Amino acid sequence: MAITKEIIEDKIEVVGDYKTIQVRTATIIKEDGVELSRSFHRHALECVSSVKNDDDSWTHTDTDVSGESTEVQGIASTVWTTTVKNAKKAANEAATI
Repeated sequence: MAITKEIIEDKIEVVGDYKTIQVRTATIIKEDGVELSRSFHRHALECVSSVKNDDDSWTHTDTDVSGESTEVQGIASTVWTTTVKNAKKAANEAATI
């Protein structure tokens, strides 16, 4: 009787104007190759995070995807263009007014 645990990214979606990447990870528990349970975890990645400084200037930081799968990294490098990042920065600044 062998119990195994498998973790896979079973869904990756790109949504919205600023190309947010949503990743769903499935954790699958099997006994002798027969699935006993499956649970899900989701996380979302935005291309840029922004912080308003005390002097009213802004610090924008590109999202680090180096800890993500190569598939997610490839998607990010494709859809997170300079145009998308600049639009997200402008939207972040406008949202705090």
